[in-house]
Amino acid sequence: MNGRSSDRAGWLMSGRVMHERLRPVRHRFVYPVFCIRCDLARLHELEGWWLGVDRLRPLSLRTRDYGACDGTDLLRWVRGQIVDAGLDLDGGAVWLQTFPRIFGYAFNPVSFWLCHDRDSHLRALLAEVRNTFGQRHSYLLKARDNGPIDAHTQLHCVKALHVSPFCEVEGHYVFRIHETEHRSSISIDYHDAQGLLIRTAISLGKHPLTRGHALRALMRQPLLTVGVILRIHWQALRLWFKKVPFYGSRPPSPHSRPTSINEESSP
Repeated sequence: MNGRSSDRAGWLMSGRVMHERLRPVRHRFVYPVFCIRCDLARLHELEGWWLGVDRLRPLSLRTRDYGACDGTDLLRWVRGQIVDAGLDLDGGAVWLQTFPRIFGYAFNPVSFWLCHDRDSHLRALLAEVRNTFGQRHSYLLKARDNGPIDAHTQLHCVKALHVSPFCEVEGHYVFRIHETEHRSSISIDYHDAQGLLIRTAISLGKHPLTRGHALRALMRQPLLTVGVILRIHWQALRLWFKKVPFYGSRPPSPHSRPTSINEESSP
């Protein structure tokens, strides 16, 4: 797992998201997506007429969308969370993988912070989750021995945020991440009291974050971020038609700081 495999400040990630529910009826869908992965120490290098940081552009990142959401420097914020979790990255690279704002609009069901040590080993994965009720929660995931994370590492956390009105706030998630030079895959399995309920897989190819790659992705999916919301509600309607039990919304979970694997009981 290489945190600095090149001198690039960012990557354009394109591929698909698969989501499959196993009970009480089978329900599966696959959608094409693209997102941006950027080195938080080099955000200033991403500025251009087609991509901006805290500026309105065709594609943009707004720093207040992430972390403390109050304008705090993102790299300083996430490094503080890492220290609180008992890890020392010793100045390693931290990359943020997220949907960009498209013409000023974005909704991110989940953004990932990939935190490396100075030897470029992945040591922590922070999953920042949002729901359509305006709530958010961050899960800080690390190996049980605090060692490097590889394709065989299972990262566990207890579910703390109400995400879907068709699921209770119970059970746990199991994350796995596999990185190669040209591809990235993150899988998330959700287990409730009865066992495995939902599988999600985000499979993406890596491309240099250039104007050409970014604009081609935008032309292929100009309504990507609007479509995320529309697809969430369309799939919810399909589940309702299939008579999947509906639990409604829940009060927001505390999210003043991420939840670490060391702060929760393992399943």
